[in-house]
Amino acid sequence: MAIRTVLQLGDPGLREVAKKVDDPAAPEIRALVEDLSDTLAYWRKTTGYGRGIAAPQIGSNLRVIFLRLPGEDAWPLVNPEITWRSAEKIVVWDACLSFLSIFMQVERHREIKVRYQDLRAEWHEVQAGEERNLSELLQHEVDHLDGILAVDRIVDITTMCTREEFEKRYRASSPYAVAAAGASKEERRK
Repeated sequence: MAIRTVLQLGDPGLREVAKKVDDPAAPEIRALVEDLSDTLAYWRKTTGYGRGIAAPQIGSNLRVIFLRLPGEDAWPLVNPEITWRSAEKIVVWDACLSFLSIFMQVERHREIKVRYQDLRAEWHEVQAGEERNLSELLQHEVDHLDGILAVDRIVDITTMCTREEFEKRYRASSPYAVAAAGASKEERRK
């Protein structure tokens, strides 16, 4: 459909709490998901970053997120909600299409369960952990729906760095490095 402009850090639209979608099967929701897909694909192609995007990031105040994990099918989630969080937490590198020049370490729950609707309005639940870094990704995207940004979750302000410094020092051992897929979980977490 269309590549939409991604709102950037400081835009008040990123801080609004998104509204529940009444009809996930509505044509306008399918159109929104197509725009999220096109926008994410554009960012991935031009920057090398982007595994997920939330509707508020393109100015749509609805509870919709879209994931495109490497080698997997597109995954739209409508009205996602985290229904369970593990007590154990992890510290991970995070960035965002809404401020891609800034990277930081944030704290996330190691495992979560997420309940969501698909585009036929059917309910599903997924348990997400460190595999594919799905837990941290889903937490990041669901946060967007609640007006919470990764910068709100920084564990230590001294971990904040520019994209250039992240690329030079940390990318190879992060979830953002496709080449790091063969590395151990411990190496990727550093």
